Amino acid sequence: MSTLIQLSDLHKSYGPTPILAGASVQFARSDKVGFIGRNGAGKSTLLKVMLGEEEVEGGTVALSPQLRLSYLEQRDPFAPGESVQAFLERYTGKEDWQCGKIAGRFQLKSETLAAPVQSLPGGYQTRVKLAAMLLRGPNFLLLDEPTNYLDLRTLILLENFLRDFNGGFLIVSHDRAFLKKTCDKTLEIEHGKLSLFPGDVDAYLEYRAEQRESEERFNKNVDAKRRHLEDFIARNRVRASTASRAQSKMKQLEKLSDLEIQGRAATARIRIPQVEPKKGIALRCEDLRIGYPARTIADGIRFEIERGEHVAVLGDNGQGKTTFLRTIASELAALGGGFQWGHGLECAYYAQHVYATLDERLDIFTYLERAAAPGTLRQSILDMAGSLLFRGEEVEKKIAYLSGGERARVCLAGILLARRPLLLLDEPTNHLDFETVEALGAALCEFQGTIFFISHDRTFVEMVATNVVEVGDGQVTLYPGSYAEYVYRVEREAAAGLGDDGRDDGAKDRRGGEKGSGGDRQRRKELRSRLNRLLTQASGLEKRIAELEREKAEIHRHYLESPLEYSKERQRRAEEITRLLSTAEEEWIAVGEETEALRGELGEG
Repeated sequence: MSTLIQLSDLHKSYGPTPILAGASVQFARSDKVGFIGRNGAGKSTLLKVMLGEEEVEGGTVALSPQLRLSYLEQRDPFAPGESVQAFLERYTGKEDWQCGKIAGRFQLKSETLAAPVQSLPGGYQTRVKLAAMLLRGPNFLLLDEPTNYLDLRTLILLENFLRDFNGGFLIVSHDRAFLKKTCDKTLEIEHGKLSLFPGDVDAYLEYRAEQRESEERFNKNVDAKRRHLEDFIARNRVRASTASRAQSKMKQLEKLSDLEIQGRAATARIRIPQVEPKKGIALRCEDLRIGYPARTIADGIRFEIERGEHVAVLGDNGQGKTTFLRTIASELAALGGGFQWGHGLECAYYAQHVYATLDERLDIFTYLERAAAPGTLRQSILDMAGSLLFRGEEVEKKIAYLSGGERARVCLAGILLARRPLLLLDEPTNHLDFETVEALGAALCEFQGTIFFISHDRTFVEMVATNVVEVGDGQVTLYPGSYAEYVYRVEREAAAGLGDDGRDDGAKDRRGGEKGSGGDRQRRKELRSRLNRLLTQASGLEKRIAELEREKAEIHRHYLESPLEYSKERQRRAEEITRLLSTAEEEWIAVGEETEALRGELGEG
């Protein structure tokens, strides 16, 4: 495949700091590349160089005449009051039918095409920009953090689009799951150099770790040999009988050299101060109504959450996730009904843009000292700062001079040092590289308090969530299944939402009733409700079966170890467990068969 873009020996600095230091790479039309690297390493700079928006101080940028490059804009190119349809036609110069057809690939319905772009939620605005990008007929795409603030449904649409795209692309992203699903090559920038690996991000990180271990083993062997030679020389160089051998060893010593291993950037190792685990209800919502004086977002909210649960608050953008979190954080007054936290549950709340409100006059240590729980030791504050990559003299740096990602880490450190048993986190992973995201996820997994969090990073949600609360269509409900089941449902809905002509099925309804009347929709709603109940029932049965099998295995082990102590009571319990297992397994099979039948009826088979 011919090369579309070739970058050779690029050099660029900002002041005394080199960003590109001999960076070279080339891309062909078929390349689907995930671009990774620490914040500030130079990813966005390289994209701007490729787009011609920034000059380099050395090296060459060669673009093929066949290249049709398109870039997913970070800025909003919409005119005030401009409708989606009008924007697409103006921005791309295409006919209305062409714009409508491509818009359908991103499930932009007829009423959405007529709406002002700037009135749409952020995820839908990204869909509009993706449609505009595709309408330009590119054969290579540049996408800089396309997943930021995207809801799961839009993220799945983007993944499907990229998998089907007949061309190449370079994606900057901190979302490992997204990169793994869309990219088959990985590009990393570090210390101003570029490394292109012919595999996905997981394979690359594994290769990188193995390579570093191999280099370190080699250097350890060299060090051991060096010490041996130095010892021999020291013992034998002064004696005439062994001086020549010592001289020979000195020549061997001079030839020894270590492999140069570039110092890797520090990785976050987050340790959250633990809180006392307690039992009981953490949150009870009773007919809660949320929203604003002029508009209700959701009402009739009724559910309970146990202490110690880690609850992912999920749903499409614009449906009210942040409104719900702000309400239960008491930052926004409830419109009706009520909610109640368990006794003694003090809250620490990380708002989506809280990092922008920090007092810039403070240094990092002073901010953390003020945020920490009373009595927190100085060393504990320094340990937390260090775990989020603020080490040594860096804790004296003024907040005014920190980047967005650094400020986000400072906020998180402060919230974790507060040692509250309840954490409310709204998009805590934005502005963090994926290694820090995963370090935070691992730390929150071990946290014994209660967490409610909003995140669109699937790797992070999979790591942390024990429950899912879904926000959408004027409702906030406790989802009956696991996060994996929730993702599966959304993926099926996204796939079912597209017709053969690329338009959404809702558009088919409006064009001629090809799909479903109001009665059909009500029927599907009932089927969906029944399916959700069955999934919950199946999950409970699986846990029950696992518990019975563990107890049966324990009785069997006791019999093998101490057959003479095997009482009639244990024997009766073993027989009872066998009967209970048989009943539970038959019920589980029946539930599974009904579940599959319902999925078939819903078109999810």
